[in-house]
Amino acid sequence: MFQAMPYDGTRSERFEAVLSQLAALMEGETNAIANLANASALLKFSLPDTNWAGFYLFDGKELVLGPFQGLPACIRIPLGRGVCGTAAAERRTLVVDDVHAFPGHIACDAASNSEIVVPLIKDDRLLGVLDIDSPLKHRFDDEERRFLERFAAMVSEVL
Repeated sequence: MFQAMPYDGTRSERFEAVLSQLAALMEGETNAIANLANASALLKFSLPDTNWAGFYLFDGKELVLGPFQGLPACIRIPLGRGVCGTAAAERRTLVVDDVHAFPGHIACDAASNSEIVVPLIKDDRLLGVLDIDSPLKHRFDDEERRFLERFAAMVSEVL
């Protein structure tokens, strides 16, 4: 059973608490949509200065909108297009300090200024991406990148 934990302590300790909460939320649950919905809510609740947190799932051809928290979003993203499509095609995390300077950026929310996208990969198969936007430029740092990569790896295991 999930129980909200206080976010006291260092930033690293707060990240560890979020990972523990994620594990508790997904424990014993096999439904991918339920797990992705709770994971996106947990991130939106846990990460200050974010305006969108969610998932795009790879359907074998393109990324399709999955569970998220935030304003309505683009439904389909071709591989290689925008931050999400590029991260998926290259199978690597992208941290974009200023999305307006990113070639081919897809503006779903005009308030977004920075973004991090982490591919969801299991058994060397692309499953989708975790996407988080912020209205602040330079919002995401290396420590948060590592945390979100661990978060995405945990989510990938239950998909």
